[in-house]
Amino acid sequence: MVSELPWNSKTGTLRRELAEGMMNPACKHALEAALQIKQNQPAFVTAITMGPPLAEEILREAIALGADQGFLLSDKRLAGSDTLITSHALAKTIEKKCSSVDLILCGCQTSDSETAQVGPQIAEELNFPCVAFVDRIEPEENVVIISRVIDGFVETLEMDLPGLVTISTTCHLPRYVPLEGIQNAFQSSEIEVLSIEDIGLSENFNGAKLSPTKIVHVYSPTTQKKNVVLEGSPRHVVDQLLDQFGDKISSVIEKDLQ
Repeated sequence: MVSELPWNSKTGTLRRELAEGMMNPACKHALEAALQIKQNQPAFVTAITMGPPLAEEILREAIALGADQGFLLSDKRLAGSDTLITSHALAKTIEKKCSSVDLILCGCQTSDSETAQVGPQIAEELNFPCVAFVDRIEPEENVVIISRVIDGFVETLEMDLPGLVTISTTCHLPRYVPLEGIQNAFQSSEIEVLSIEDIGLSENFNGAKLSPTKIVHVYSPTTQKKNVVLEGSPRHVVDQLLDQFGDKISSVIEKDLQ
């Protein structure tokens, strides 16, 4: 779990190298959306991730599920990158390795920071149209029809291609990895590990230094609880409860108790 990872007290970043390799849960929904498109029409699915060498396991999982190839952007000079620099590096990877891409599908957010920024920022880097938190997606010739729920209403949009969509976690339930897929994934050579030079960045590139986001202080919040025992008859207990906590209860339920 991300919540169990220690922080680097000097940089204010998570020590992700200590994490067990696992695909970001939201990205599993995006991958499933891509695989469903591939089932219904000719498509070539490429999985891309940025991380330490152990992230190759995630790409192997993607191939086991049905992706055709994977690219791992892994370079120590990208360590400590914020969402802006991460998006820039991933966009460069797409430009370099997937220049003829029609549709980019991303998870709506990551499990560590949940900013939901990387997908839209990649679209901005590539000058692609973007729609976030999509529930349904239907690609057609040169466009894609998408639906999402916004403020309780279903919104249906048509977006020109190429474009980028982030997939919500309310749809496209991820499939299980088939045994045959596992064998194929580890026999496959369709994973390429890339450095920053491979995607056209300078050898002096430093993700942490170039990131405009600066973490001033990191700490673990502590909660303080106080038990209150109310005694007496039920009516007396209710009166005490309203006297002591009536204002707080009113603010939670947004209703005046008087």
